[in-house]
Amino acid sequence: DAVNRPTWARRDTVRIYERLHGVTDPGEQAALDYVAPRVQGRAILDIGVGAGRTIDLLRPVSRDYIGIDYTQEMVLACRKQHPDVRIEQMDARDLHAFEDGRFAFVMFSYNGIDSVGPQDRRRVLREVHRVLQPQGLFMFSGHNQHGPGPGERPHMHIPFSWNPLKLGWRSFKSIRAWPRTLMNHKRFSALNERHEGWSVLNAGAHEFGVVIMFTSLAEQKRQLREAGFECEAVFDNKRGQRVGDDADTSDMWWFHYVARKV
Repeated sequence: DAVNRPTWARRDTVRIYERLHGVTDPGEQAALDYVAPRVQGRAILDIGVGAGRTIDLLRPVSRDYIGIDYTQEMVLACRKQHPDVRIEQMDARDLHAFEDGRFAFVMFSYNGIDSVGPQDRRRVLREVHRVLQPQGLFMFSGHNQHGPGPGERPHMHIPFSWNPLKLGWRSFKSIRAWPRTLMNHKRFSALNERHEGWSVLNAGAHEFGVVIMFTSLAEQKRQLREAGFECEAVFDNKRGQRVGDDADTSDMWWFHYVARKV
């Protein structure tokens, strides 16, 4: 929290999330298509709503919708963009404001669950299980322990443009951010720890300004079983295809899980 919360609260981070619209990748679309017909018109909790990207994805599924985020700056930005939607500042580790079995569907998108440590991750799973109705569905995404993410290293990337003004602006922003990138990577890499099924690592997002969890497919399924879920389906982020237990996952940055409360 000491690393991640200030990064999410930065004005430049909030602006990035304000510009996000639609699904993040083919896997998120596939997972939503899998879930939506089963929760049509039923109560939805959207965890980690950020500046509101997922609202337009979920409100057509059901008007019985509540979005939450643990960062005040994101909540304020979301309320500004969606004044007619109920958005609350709340931490997924403590959903005491909601009674048991309140929701038919809970979503925690954009790898938000990876922003807390291993014990808090289990707390999130237990809380989501509690507020779900029997047979309720939980959809979330999480970074892949065996994918390319754990090998990230700082490098300066300037997206090319034939427009010289755009290219100049992008170059300026990249050069300006470079010292912070190097400093963050040096400081936060000291927090890295690697284990058999999971790791906590400094990741490249926001100039290496976050420390997140990476989890293997087998370990995440084990955690879901431990929390009282059955993992119904897993979709990869690149192609939106179902991922089997024996699949080669080395090119998959993250997975989209659909789990059912049992």
